[in-house]
Amino acid sequence: MEKHLLLVLMALLAFAFKLSVAQWTPATATFYGGSDASGTMGGACGYGNLYNAGYGTNSAALSTALFNNGAWCGACFTITCDSSKTQSCKQGTSITITATNFCPPNYALAKDDGGWCNPPRQHFDMSQPAWTTIADYQAGIVPVNYRRVPCQRNGGMRFTINGNNYFELVLVDNVGGSGVVAQIWIKGSNTDWMVMSRNWGALWQSGAYLNGQSLSFMVKADDGRVVTANNIAPSNWWFSATYTSWVQF
Repeated sequence: MEKHLLLVLMALLAFAFKLSVAQWTPATATFYGGSDASGTMGGACGYGNLYNAGYGTNSAALSTALFNNGAWCGACFTITCDSSKTQSCKQGTSITITATNFCPPNYALAKDDGGWCNPPRQHFDMSQPAWTTIADYQAGIVPVNYRRVPCQRNGGMRFTINGNNYFELVLVDNVGGSGVVAQIWIKGSNTDWMVMSRNWGALWQSGAYLNGQSLSFMVKADDGRVVTANNIAPSNWWFSATYTSWVQF
C-alpha cells in the first residue's frame, strides 16, 4: 500500500512539475455567450449545464488546433492578455479557464480576418465574464499567452449515465488534476472490467447489458494516473441519473 501511495505521489509531483515549467504559448482570444455566460451552456464537450458540471463561467471554446477532436475537453489553461501587442489588456490579470466547447472554423473568412478558429490558429473563444477579466470589452479580439495548468475541482468526479439497455453513454465531469480523461473502463457487479470508447467530447460509451448491477468506473487521465470509483452506481441505477464519487485526481 505504501509503495502504491508513493508511486501515485510521484506521478502527481511529476505532472505538477511538468505543468509548472510549461512555456507560455502565444494565441488569440475572443468572447461569446453574453454577460451572464448563458450562451456557453451545452457545447461540443457534452457537459450541458456548466454550473452542474463544476466548471462555472470560466470556460472557453477551443479552435481546431487545440480541441484535438474533443480529446482536450476538461483541460485547464491560464490565459493572460499580451500587453506588449495591444493596449486593450487589463494589466496584471490572468484567468484560468476550462475547455468546454469547440470553436468551429469559418473557411469563408480569412484566418486573420474573422476566421479566428481556422487551422492552424491557436485560439480561445472565451466566455464573456472570463474575457472581461483580462481585456476590455470593446477590443473584440486580443493577443494572449497561455499555458496548461492543473485543474482545481471541488468534490469528486461525477458520472451521468444515459442511453438504453444495451448502450450506456456516460458523461464524466468535475475532473481534477490534468482535467482530461484519456480512457474509461466500466464494470458491473457481475462482469469484469470492460473498456469504453469515446463517443464524442467527454462522453464515453459501452454496449454491455448492465441493468440490475451496481456499476464501477476506472478513469485514466492523460497524465497516466488512474483512479477507481467502486460501486458508485447502485444496482437500481437508472438512465439520466448522475452519481457523485469520492474519488478525484
